Amino acid sequence: MQTLSQIRAMLNERGLAPQKRFGQNFLHDANQIRRLVDASGVGPGDVVLEVGPGTGALTVALLDAGAEVIACEIDRGLGDLIEETLADRVTLVRGDCLEKGRRVSPAVFAAIGDRPFTLVANLPYQAASPLMSSLLIDAPACRGQHVTIQSEVADRLVAGPGSKTYGPLGIIVQSLATVRRIATIPASCFWPAPKVTSAAVSITPRADHGIDDQWAFARFVVELFMARRKQLGTTLGRDTAWPDGITADLRPDAVGVDAMVDLWRVCRASGGDPGEAPGA
Repeated sequence: MQTLSQIRAMLNERGLAPQKRFGQNFLHDANQIRRLVDASGVGPGDVVLEVGPGTGALTVALLDAGAEVIACEIDRGLGDLIEETLADRVTLVRGDCLEKGRRVSPAVFAAIGDRPFTLVANLPYQAASPLMSSLLIDAPACRGQHVTIQSEVADRLVAGPGSKTYGPLGIIVQSLATVRRIATIPASCFWPAPKVTSAAVSITPRADHGIDDQWAFARFVVELFMARRKQLGTTLGRDTAWPDGITADLRPDAVGVDAMVDLWRVCRASGGDPGEAPGA
């Protein structure tokens, strides 16, 4: 497994350096890398998507576990490095993992094909939330996501109603999947060290979520929280047929995940487009 000295040397030899605009903070702690791979449960023959492979520290650990790795790298220099060092062992997708609509790039899906796969990655902070959400909605073949992300984002993923961190991301993800926090990761495990703490999380899709139009539900939640300080009755109309446990005087951040799904279904059944802004 690559050490910090080896990572620095690999970059120096090629005149490369971590790029802040790409959110490059290389995970070099062998214990944390091993913990992430173990949590993913991937083994021989499993297809793994890795976004932001960097110098390949996590990539090598996944290959050692027997996985087939499809790596997506936006940085041209790091893409060249991966091709040079791991070309015969990795399928490399060059470019942004997200298209303009903040959904997973078609090039990524083309490399995966119709095979079941697992996301295992040290995610760039700016790509984490849209990537995780898009994979849950757009990729039914994704068997799970096991990633390192900003600790604040992990807090949002597991937050419950009434907390300051409860919002659209947590509601959307919890409605479609089970979320488990694996570990808190100190900044010292990365180079360069970020100014925030990170966390490793596992996201396992739920087959029983019963949401037949997941993007419409996601848009509904996002729009509702744009007026998070307003009462539901003000936003949706006082004559809404409120589901059990929901009243017009509640605010969005007081409504639990299952209740939010019920509310969306009621609004959709009333004849409005659930993908439009609530109250439109």
